[in-house]
Amino acid sequence: MSEHDTESTAARDVPCADLPLSQRVEAVLLAADRPMADGRIADVLGLELGAPQVRAAIEELNAGYEATGRTFRIEQVAGGRQVMTISALGPVVARLRGERAQARLTQAALETLAVVAYRQPILRADIEAIRGVACGEVLRSLMERRMVRIVGRSEEIGRPMLYGTTSEFLRTFGIASISDLPQAKDLKAP
Repeated sequence: MSEHDTESTAARDVPCADLPLSQRVEAVLLAADRPMADGRIADVLGLELGAPQVRAAIEELNAGYEATGRTFRIEQVAGGRQVMTISALGPVVARLRGERAQARLTQAALETLAVVAYRQPILRADIEAIRGVACGEVLRSLMERRMVRIVGRSEEIGRPMLYGTTSEFLRTFGIASISDLPQAKDLKAP
């Protein structure tokens, strides 16, 4: 892939078309406050070929970051791409943030979130049966934080609500999709 777009792209009055595509992709991702899908990045940049160009630019950027020992990479998270610090530096970032995201979640919230993540879509009654305690307030708290949402209604009598996780949950925990959660059989008891 050429560092510069084709002449036809420049002719379409694309902002910064004279700059390398990798720089433009990097600028968009650094400015974004949430993960962005490859197609959305391509739209913002006005790329004709779209997502394949973005993926190639991201591969180029990540290779450059790794070759120069950078502490970050562009990762697939919550259905999009985001610039993230490498996991080896997690303790440093956690200290800077004051362990903000995880520390604010109580043990009850983490347990409830785990049940929802692994069993979704799930009824509140089923969450309570698994945890052995009422969880209405905890669910409300997780919904306020946009980590859990109502995903539908059950066909059971009374049509109770079904709960599931959100893209904010994926973003907070740095995973691309629910399928990236560790398998239950791989988890060790403390």
